[in-house]
Amino acid sequence: MSSANNSTRATPSPLTSNGVQPKSTTGIIPTNNVTTKAGVTVRARIDPTLTVEDVVRQLCLHLKVTEPHTTLALRDRDTEELITSENLRKKIKNKVHLKLVNSSAIEAAGIVAKLSLREEKSLRMSLFSLQRFIKEEKFAQEFLDRDGLRELVDVIETAHGNTLAYALTAMQNLMDLDYGWSTLDDSFIFKVVQILSSPNSLINVCRPATAILKKLVEADPTSVPGPIIASSSRIPPVAPAGSVYRYGFQSVYEQMRRQKGSLETVVSRLGSPDTAMAQHSVMLINSLLSHVNDTYWDEFIADLERLNVRKAIIRLMSSHVDDLTSCVLDFQANIVRVTYRKKTTLVEPEVELAHLSALHYIWECSGVQEGLDSEGHPSKWRRLGFDSENIVEEFQDAGVLGLDCLVNFVQDDPDFFSKVILEQLSRPEERRCPVAKASNEVVELLSQHWTIFAPAYSTSAFQPLFLNFQKVHCLALHFFLRMWNESGSAVNDFNRIADLTRSQIKVALQQESAKPWHEVEHDFLEREYRAVRDRQMQELEAGDDLLSRVPVRNLKEKLTRESAEFVRQQRIHCLLQGAWFLNGVPTQHTGSARRPNGQWRFMRLDNGLKYLHYVDSSAKIDVRNGTEDLPERIEIASINQITTGTCAPLPNLARDHPDIPTTLSPSPLSFSLLSAGGESLADQIATHQSRWADWTDGLNMLRRDSGHVTSEETAGYIKALTEIGLKIKLLDLSGEKVDIPSGLIAGPPPTNTDFFFSDLL
Repeated sequence: MSSANNSTRATPSPLTSNGVQPKSTTGIIPTNNVTTKAGVTVRARIDPTLTVEDVVRQLCLHLKVTEPHTTLALRDRDTEELITSENLRKKIKNKVHLKLVNSSAIEAAGIVAKLSLREEKSLRMSLFSLQRFIKEEKFAQEFLDRDGLRELVDVIETAHGNTLAYALTAMQNLMDLDYGWSTLDDSFIFKVVQILSSPNSLINVCRPATAILKKLVEADPTSVPGPIIASSSRIPPVAPAGSVYRYGFQSVYEQMRRQKGSLETVVSRLGSPDTAMAQHSVMLINSLLSHVNDTYWDEFIADLERLNVRKAIIRLMSSHVDDLTSCVLDFQANIVRVTYRKKTTLVEPEVELAHLSALHYIWECSGVQEGLDSEGHPSKWRRLGFDSENIVEEFQDAGVLGLDCLVNFVQDDPDFFSKVILEQLSRPEERRCPVAKASNEVVELLSQHWTIFAPAYSTSAFQPLFLNFQKVHCLALHFFLRMWNESGSAVNDFNRIADLTRSQIKVALQQESAKPWHEVEHDFLEREYRAVRDRQMQELEAGDDLLSRVPVRNLKEKLTRESAEFVRQQRIHCLLQGAWFLNGVPTQHTGSARRPNGQWRFMRLDNGLKYLHYVDSSAKIDVRNGTEDLPERIEIASINQITTGTCAPLPNLARDHPDIPTTLSPSPLSFSLLSAGGESLADQIATHQSRWADWTDGLNMLRRDSGHVTSEETAGYIKALTEIGLKIKLLDLSGEKVDIPSGLIAGPPPTNTDFFFSDLL
């Protein structure tokens, strides 16, 4: 093989294992340019059946390279991607320009040595390279084997500025592996918390620091990868000795508690003008919410409420709608779970000091004295509008959520609360509005409106009014009290006023994502009784009051869960079948893990639901069942976020598909799969709306921390299936002329445990 100082135009040389001219299934193998470390470029035909080690060995032989071939490797000259036996065939086929470089072992040894020297200039350059190399599993293993993790941790302990940013990013990328960083201790976590909390930290330092904490939160024992055995359950995972799945919420939150103001700093950065910083902050908060344990649940949720995170999220959504929709909807789904947990947590003043304090505050603000009822029995809580003195039973349905809402109503205007209570007590007993009972009823009505029960998936729409649950409760309770007074109601009219309030809630909260707050206030505070009553009568004529009864509402909740699970299975089935997509061009700057090698991409989920296999092609081709024809893959666990409307089609392709815009503006049928570091793993454009909905929602439903659906189509299917199922159930009951009660009263508990539940056939 001839060579020159810069390049060679000689006849391509074949590299084979047996001296025979290499062939491919389509003819002569394409020619690849190969550049040596000395800058010499040669042309060669490479047998794709060879291993990378054999290719490197033969290149060294032909080029008379003096270095041992074991110290060298091949990379894509343009993308710096390491050539492996898995991607060699594709690189040869696409005529990629290759280059000979140091092997992963040599690179790792050199970088570890430079990290230990701490010389500022070489340290920064080494860390800059480490950010990229550490993503390669082969390099990462060599780096870890040379005690590189300890050196990197030591650098993070002392570095600052861009050097620290590079070091943290390298650590973040290393933590994409599920091994090798189980030795990180509390002192390291605390150091990262300190870095994050420092007001002097640069944005490019705070982003990876936030991502590292998120990784640590999610690395709890319950997150050990394991086979999925059902839609909502997995075989109980067991973390092996030395596993990285040994951290979790407590490991991070305890260090955040040590560093004063750390959580406040994370929340404050939700308002950062840097979208990526705001996104990382939301994602960290989401991880904390998803993994918070029972030990710190009350404290952590109280901290978030004190810091008014919901308001910050609402403000954030209004300013970064496209970029942050996915993580904001995840936050909303987390708040649904928080709200449900509060609603199902009993109020126990004899056990929980916080509950006792809240009840004491409510009583003190009422300005009422304990007294006796008409039969001479002690009366305290009944004077505030409860049905009995058993406070645990009174909050049985509304739970701690009801207590919190009542406390908020009192805090909003203590004088008004006292005035209302005293005014009711001045009336005859049968004309009094039970204020406390009304508060809990409004909680129940709002919970029904926003479907606050153990949710399978949250709505695909942003609901700022839901995030303002207590403020809406306050308005709705004012409405309830006003309707009571304007209608001259008596005790027996409670359910009638509750129905009026339910009707008004439906009207006031419709299209809430676009409705200004002042219009919501007007609907609750200014609507006259007669107008509300007339509208409700029209609704009753057009509808069925059966839907408002408790057993029917409970049935609807059950059917919603079943419908959501059915749609989930259908979406995942679409992923298992696979589909063709256009490869997109991101309209915003994002790092890309791989450059597509064709205008089309076929993707299919494997049966284990762990990998998304794909192949790129210049045209649609026949793809067999299974994954044999799909050489590339994306690990589902590495998908941290699915964003939509993020990329545009190639202009020459867009002309063939009239449904897709021809400009470089984002296509509404596009979506991107992003890693934890914000790197794009795939940028795809669906050829029609149904496929886009199937895949974006299906992928979201596979993610462990996902809590929302993306498309209105999926949400509509769930709603339609629920309504059809409900109508069928009600037709069965009404056909048999079964009376459906307005409520169910539980009988007394068993006197002993000498019983069992029989199986009904």
